[in-house]
Amino acid sequence: MTNRAARIAILTVSDRASRGEYQDKGGPGAEDWLRGVITSPMRIDRHIVPDGREVVAGKLRDLADGGADLILVTGGTGPAPRDLTPEAVADVMDRELPGFGEEMRRASLREVPTAILSRQTAATRGRTLIITIPGKPSAIATCLDAVFAAVPYCLDLMGAARIETDPARIAAFRPKGT
Repeated sequence: MTNRAARIAILTVSDRASRGEYQDKGGPGAEDWLRGVITSPMRIDRHIVPDGREVVAGKLRDLADGGADLILVTGGTGPAPRDLTPEAVADVMDRELPGFGEEMRRASLREVPTAILSRQTAATRGRTLIITIPGKPSAIATCLDAVFAAVPYCLDLMGAARIETDPARIAAFRPKGT
C-alpha cells in the first residue's frame, strides 16, 4: 500500500463510441461516480477501444502494467457476439474475484430482469484491480454502490495506492487496525 495518488483508468469498450458514432456515457458516468465517492488524491484517465477480445486485452495489459491501481471497464459484458470483455479480462488476469460480479448482478436484478444476462466480473493483474461494469450511468451507480465498500481494502491487500471514501456515500470496509 502506498500513500501516493491513486491511478484510476476507465476503459470504455464500444465499437460505435470508438468510431465517434455514439457518445460515450459510461466513461463519464463512471468518472462522475468516482469523483463523488473518493476523497483521497487520484488521477483518472479515460480511454475508448472497440469491442474485441485482443484489443481489449491489449489495452488492459498496457493500463495495468503501466501502473493503474484500479481499472473500471464499461461495456462488452453482455451476450452479443462482440461482447468479449470478460474473455479479454480472463486473458490478462492473475486471479478472478467472482464475488464482485455476483453482487453487481444481485443489485442490478432488483432494478431490471435483464441483469441476469450480464457477465460482469473482477480480477487482479499484479497490483491492479480490474472491475467490469455496465455502460449506462444509472447501472454503473447501482453496481459500484453494491461493491465499492470492498475496493479500498482490496487495493490495500494488493499493495496498490490507498483510497479513502466519503462515508456518507460509501463506507469503505477495513478490518480494525488497518
